[in-house]
Amino acid sequence: MTMRPIRIIGDPVLRTPSEPVTSFDAALRKLVTDLMDTLLGAPGRAGVAAPQIGISAQVFVYDADGQRGHLINPTLELSTETQDDDEGCLSVPGFYFPTPRAMHATAHGVDQYGEPLTITGSGFLARALQHETDHLAGRLYVDTLRGDTRRRALREIRAGRFATPDR
Repeated sequence: MTMRPIRIIGDPVLRTPSEPVTSFDAALRKLVTDLMDTLLGAPGRAGVAAPQIGISAQVFVYDADGQRGHLINPTLELSTETQDDDEGCLSVPGFYFPTPRAMHATAHGVDQYGEPLTITGSGFLARALQHETDHLAGRLYVDTLRGDTRRRALREIRAGRFATPDR
């Protein structure tokens, strides 16, 4: 089991769009395994994206609503119906804010062997798919916050009042 350290807000890799995956080889399969090991060993988890462990690749793993898997080079289709529940992130530890997301999401991409893959979810799974896809685009969930919630989040993050991961 290989758990990788999670990069924390302020690390430039979290704000840089990831590169599409073009090689479906043993190195990619190891990355998927390491991401899943990291996810399963992390507290309060729903997903981990490659940038969160310092790798610029469009890959994420998820474990939400009884579904577990990975997706590579994803694109999203989102419903117009929305949800606004608390959301957190391993890269912004200790914070949870009400975050607007689409209620339903369908993610299209490929698996670690390059085979087409589609994942459809509602509620928490839809939230996780959107959150992890955002990581691949260099966005954090705090970027979706608005108004007083956004101001409070940014103020607290700048003050450095976030938890350090247990690693």
